[in-house]
Amino acid sequence: MSGIVVSHGLGASDDSVWFPYLGRELAKSGHTVTVPRLPEPQAPDLTAWRTAFGAAAVAAGPAEDTVLVGHSVGGANVLRFLEQCDAEAHGRFAGVLLVATPAQDVGYDLLKEFFAEPFDWAAIRRTAHGFRVLQAVDDPVNQPDPAAHARDLVRGLGATAVLTAEGAHFGATPDDHVEVPEAVRLVLELLAGRGVR
Repeated sequence: MSGIVVSHGLGASDDSVWFPYLGRELAKSGHTVTVPRLPEPQAPDLTAWRTAFGAAAVAAGPAEDTVLVGHSVGGANVLRFLEQCDAEAHGRFAGVLLVATPAQDVGYDLLKEFFAEPFDWAAIRRTAHGFRVLQAVDDPVNQPDPAAHARDLVRGLGATAVLTAEGAHFGATPDDHVEVPEAVRLVLELLAGRGVR
């Protein structure tokens, strides 16, 4: 049994987009999905978000049995948490899945601080056993080229990416409940890579 901890994006919560679906599907394999409600979701603060997510990630259980998932700017929040994570003290996470995550600023003033400094890719790579990226090429948020965001994440993290022709931003509003089977598959793939079923 493993823990999956999800960082939601701008204006979202634990009941947004595909998070309920992810929880239901992974529960079938005995896994627990936690989506902490990050402070002020309509006006994210990097320090507050990183701290709240980090507390949930550490509380989920042994890092080796935990997958971290980020949606949209929530993925950037996961990366900022991992930059400061001490893998020697806490162990390496089983894996990280980034869904519709921008690799750099996409023009939202509210989110600029998440991208103000370049990511410390080397530090982040040391914190997890595997990285996966899920990106739709018709994403209206990760512009001007959604595939370029995925390529930058793949390069920086040594990740494997799945690009879909459709999917947009994989849910964009809190009440936009969608099913994303590929996210479930990728989480299970990361767990399998660590010998967890």
